[in-house]
Amino acid sequence: MSDPISPAPIFPDLKGQSVFITGGGSGIGAALTEAFLRQGCKVAFCQRSDATAFCDTMEQATGNRPLFLPCDITLVDQLQLTLSTAARVHGPITVLVNNAANDQRHNTLTVDESFWDWSMAINLKAYFFACQAVIPGMTAAGGGSIINFTSISYMMPDVGYAAYITANSGINGMTRTLSREFGKHRVRVNALAPGWVLTEKQKQLWATPEALAAHLAKQSLNEALAPEDITGGVLFLASSASRMMTGQAMVIDGGMVVTG
Repeated sequence: MSDPISPAPIFPDLKGQSVFITGGGSGIGAALTEAFLRQGCKVAFCQRSDATAFCDTMEQATGNRPLFLPCDITLVDQLQLTLSTAARVHGPITVLVNNAANDQRHNTLTVDESFWDWSMAINLKAYFFACQAVIPGMTAAGGGSIINFTSISYMMPDVGYAAYITANSGINGMTRTLSREFGKHRVRVNALAPGWVLTEKQKQLWATPEALAAHLAKQSLNEALAPEDITGGVLFLASSASRMMTGQAMVIDGGMVVTG
């Protein structure tokens, strides 16, 4: 992986910080893991599939090996154990990136209770309980930064994944209330909403030439987003460069939606 920004931005205060990323071994998450490793952070991440080969690649590329912890984030007790393990190895987690999600397409009229519960578990519930697990350690450490990945999908009329869109709207409400509740402990909580980022999954499932051309025609910047285009915003939100920013939603989408 290579960052399209040259030279890559450096945030000196991130060096040595304990960072945890859910879904940090593929897609946007993999780009985030690499970006934090290059800042000199102690990075741990989780996902269900084995990521040993990815860790080997990252160690060779950056000289800094991430800690991979297998975990199904929909299982709260497993998620809590994974986060406590990362904190035991790397020290209290001071940067949490809730990145893992699943935007499986579905028909609203055929969604059953089981699918709904699964979608909420991976796209919303896991975010809440990850925040709950790290906030005491952040408080004891004198503060920290939580970045919750959401999506621009809730900002525009879109179809085909109503449960996912609902969860993403909920992430923003959760971000705002946690930012107010724990701001007194210097724990900052922000959301980041990417546009259509062309991960390998997106390319394989949905990014047909026709669909991509139609989408790019709606962006102000007529260029497809890559996972590496998201890393700068996350590093900024994690660092003291954004020390007075909390409860906000940052959009990186090439100018697809307009906020404000």
